[in-house]
Amino acid sequence: MGISWPSGVWKGLSRTMAFKKKLHLYRPGNVPLKVETHRTKQKVRLEVSDPQEIERGVRQLLANKISGTLVGIWLLIPEYLRLGTWDLLKSWSGLPDERVHPRLVLQMINESALCVSGIRMKRTLSQKGFELANGLPFIATDSAIHHLLDSHCVAEAQRLQIALGKVRQTFGHFKGKIIVIDPHRMKSCSKRQMVRRQKDKESNPVKMAQTFFSFDAQTKQPLCFTTASSARTVTQATPELLTLTTSILKLNGHKPLVLADNEHYSVELFEWISSQSPFDLLVPMPYNPSVLRSIRRLHREAFTRHWAGYATAKQPYSLTRSHEGPYHQFIQRKGERQPDDDFKAFLCTSDRDEMEDLSLNYPQRWHIEEFFKNDQALGWHRAGTMNLNIRYGQMTMALIAQAACFMMRQRLGPPVDQWDAPHLAKDFFRGLEGDIRVQGDTIVVTYYNAPNPDLLKRHYENMPQKLSSEGIKPTIPWLYNFKLDFRFK
Repeated sequence: MGISWPSGVWKGLSRTMAFKKKLHLYRPGNVPLKVETHRTKQKVRLEVSDPQEIERGVRQLLANKISGTLVGIWLLIPEYLRLGTWDLLKSWSGLPDERVHPRLVLQMINESALCVSGIRMKRTLSQKGFELANGLPFIATDSAIHHLLDSHCVAEAQRLQIALGKVRQTFGHFKGKIIVIDPHRMKSCSKRQMVRRQKDKESNPVKMAQTFFSFDAQTKQPLCFTTASSARTVTQATPELLTLTTSILKLNGHKPLVLADNEHYSVELFEWISSQSPFDLLVPMPYNPSVLRSIRRLHREAFTRHWAGYATAKQPYSLTRSHEGPYHQFIQRKGERQPDDDFKAFLCTSDRDEMEDLSLNYPQRWHIEEFFKNDQALGWHRAGTMNLNIRYGQMTMALIAQAACFMMRQRLGPPVDQWDAPHLAKDFFRGLEGDIRVQGDTIVVTYYNAPNPDLLKRHYENMPQKLSSEGIKPTIPWLYNFKLDFRFK
């Protein structure tokens, strides 16, 4: 039986409650976030991405089982657990496990490992086992990822690089004794007005996007990077880059040697290295008149002969307009007879063993060129947007993908450890046919065409036990604490 309200009371209640309609829309925590996704090759649609919907979608995919050709990317998940990738991503995003944002970033990391370039390639990833590896039931579009990256600043990306570098150092990925710095320039098709630069003396000046890398020469691994427009010079970029490097390395009073090309030969940079940094710097000197005069002043007797056709000498050298110094000029001489002599001069901030630095250490500078050639497809080969928030975020996530791929290569050994990034992506991450199913509390990934299955069985079967023996929790937080195991048939 209904309650009969007096008309005056009812009108009063109506006036009191009218403004309280749809109050749930003003609770930010309850507003469902929608993400633009690639459902099929042609279809793009908005998906609700609140924590309950994501978990429901992931568990439904696991219950249905999955077959596809992108299940090879699951081989990187143990490396992510070893690196503590999920904690790094949560710290960067500032959000807890159940939110979509760290998962979107994990998608970007896995796309880097696949060497995905362009929308056409990205929209073919759906429904092949890829999205589930990210803890998602869908593939987010580039615009969704870009909105996420643009909401985070450059300083946050740099803090993530430092945290990743410190984790990698605990694994012995960096020796920290010989550091190479070098700019990596990519041609830009932007219509913006910007400084044009020459790649070499024979090429015409073009618009460039610049990324400055710090690289461990002995382990051949990148430490960190900074990126900027083409207007920034190496003299401006190097202090920031080496400050990031200092935050990663445990120097313990040791002064690492920084190797650079002659583009870094500047008074300002040498003064900063000498007075404000914990590094030594060694760069080639240009063949200008003052350098040539300093070489000619040396007699042949001043050179120390080390082997046939090779001798070295060193002497103090002051840079014009420099308030620091004097620095130390290292000179190498090639040739046995005086008419055949060929000289090359280098400038160093400290008095070091010139024979060791010139004949053993400086040639290691070329390892960074090998790195660019082998790994730039992970995310450092295209200029892309000039929005630095997005570029820093995207390239930093590529750094995480590179670390995981390196650990996987080292684990598998030859010949996989010599493969470049596109080769690894083609033959492993995009080249393995398999299925995904759940057995109890464990996700089991089965591969049917894996090369060298005995090697893979040794490293990947019984994965929960292997991770536990290393002191690593075997549950996967972005997959709702399922464990992961592999089978090779």
